[in-house]
Amino acid sequence: MRYNILSLLLLLPLLASAQTERRTTYMIGVGPTKIYDTYLSQEHFSGTGLTFLATSQRSNANLHWSTLMEHQAHLASADDRSGDSNEMQGDYSFLIGRLRRFDILPSLSVEVGGMGGGDAGFIYNTSNGNNPAQARLSLNVMPTATATWRFRLFHRQMALRYETQLPLVGVMFSPNYGQSYNEIFSKGDYDHNIVPTTFVSAPNMRHQIMADINLGPLTTIRLGYLGDLQQAKVNNLKSHIYSNHFMIGFVKCFTVTHHRP
Repeated sequence: MRYNILSLLLLLPLLASAQTERRTTYMIGVGPTKIYDTYLSQEHFSGTGLTFLATSQRSNANLHWSTLMEHQAHLASADDRSGDSNEMQGDYSFLIGRLRRFDILPSLSVEVGGMGGGDAGFIYNTSNGNNPAQARLSLNVMPTATATWRFRLFHRQMALRYETQLPLVGVMFSPNYGQSYNEIFSKGDYDHNIVPTTFVSAPNMRHQIMADINLGPLTTIRLGYLGDLQQAKVNNLKSHIYSNHFMIGFVKCFTVTHHRP
């Protein structure tokens, strides 16, 4: 009997384990998009955009910290007020960061932290002969916050989640006013084309309001709103891309157990 107890005590460290929870979401959305870039045109363009969003959040069950990653791709086509000119816009964004969870109530939790993000994209004006396209490249550091409220309705587990990012500082690429891409890349005429940015010169905002509806042990539907407001005033140029999209997708949640020797 003593031998069995001793053997069990020796095996306890081998049985110790840690659990990592991973929540992955895939969503697609559509909605209005507004484009304005004075490098290409003085006109405002309005149209429809399509967004794909994939998020992954990994956390340790015994800790309050988590790692959040987000991939977002956006395509849009927009016309000016007369309908005679068209612009096409596309971009890809990647964000990664760390969040600290605070349990305010049993059903309410708040996460705060920081993320770093990069964005690469383009705007193409189909009517321009000279300077028909504008490249978009930027890196940003941004405070991030989320709030999640969990509840039951109609005998189903549900949740409401709000998430926001507000870029604080960063850098972006921009030609100067009247400068062509041929001058930058063929002739090598650098003219403050890598520009430091702050929340004053590039007051961007990205936020989401999502609802999770649990339909079964392995099925959770997520739907809601994604607002991505990008704007900048650098090198005597003004630009903005405003997209407000209705989103729908699904959530996959699973737990990985790591056995520690």
